[in-house]
Amino acid sequence: MPRLTDGAPAKAQRHRSILAALATDPTVRISALAAAFGVSGETVRRDIEELSRAGAVRRTYGGASVVPAGLQPELSSRERMAVAERARIGLAAAALVEPGSVVMLDAGSTTTQFARALAARGIAATVLTNSLNAAAELASAPVEGLRVVLCPGDVSAAERGVYGSETEAFLRRFNADLAVIGASGLTEEGPCEAISRAAWVKRAMLARAPRRMLLADSGKFGRGLMDCVCPLGELTDLVTDAAPPVGLAAALRHAQTALTLG
Repeated sequence: MPRLTDGAPAKAQRHRSILAALATDPTVRISALAAAFGVSGETVRRDIEELSRAGAVRRTYGGASVVPAGLQPELSSRERMAVAERARIGLAAAALVEPGSVVMLDAGSTTTQFARALAARGIAATVLTNSLNAAAELASAPVEGLRVVLCPGDVSAAERGVYGSETEAFLRRFNADLAVIGASGLTEEGPCEAISRAAWVKRAMLARAPRRMLLADSGKFGRGLMDCVCPLGELTDLVTDAAPPVGLAAALRHAQTALTLG
C-alpha cells in the first residue's frame, strides 16, 4: 500500500482511507495501514476498533475486513461516523432546494443532516419523509410555509423510519420536485443498500421526482451492498464530501450525474 500523505493524517481521514482501502481489497493489515499513514500500529488498531464498534468494518487478526453485503450498522452507530462530513453534505444539498419545492426525503443519518440544514435555511417547502428524525427536525423549525408529511408504515426503531407496502403506496400518490436519498454504498453501477425494505422506499421516491439526489459521504465509495437501488444514470445529482475515485468519477460523467462537493 502506497504512503497516503506526507504527514500523519487526522483520525477522520484515516477512517475514510481504511474504508476506501477495503473497497478495493476485502482485507487490510494493520502494519500496511500504519506504514501508509505514517502512524503507529497501535493508532491504527484503535481506528479499527472504533470503526468496528460502529459496525463499519470487521476486526480480524492483525487487521480488518469488509462487513458482509447483507449487514449494516444501526442508525445510532452510523450517526457517530463522519459527522462533520455528513453535516457539510447536508448543508450543500439543502442549498440546492428551490423555495416552494415538494421534496421526498429518505431515512438515514446524512438525510437527517439535510433536514436540519433545510430547517435552518428557513424556506417554504413541503417535505414528505419516512424518517422520524428528519420529520422531528423539520417540524420543530419555526418556518412559515414549511410543511412536513410523515409517511405511514411499519416503524423501525433501529432505523428511526417507517417502511413497507403502505409507505410505498402512500408515496405513489404524490408528485415531487426532488427526491433526496441516502445509501449504504455507491459503486459504478449505482447506489446500494444492505436492507431491501429501505431500497424499495428509495425506489418509490425516485420514481416520483424529476430531480433525484443522492447524499453519500466518501466512505461509501466502492462499497457494494446486497441490493442495488437503481442504475447510476437514474441519479441527477450526487452530493458528497470528497472527489470520487477515477472509475466512479468517469461513471458519473458518463451518466451525466451532477457532482456537488460539500
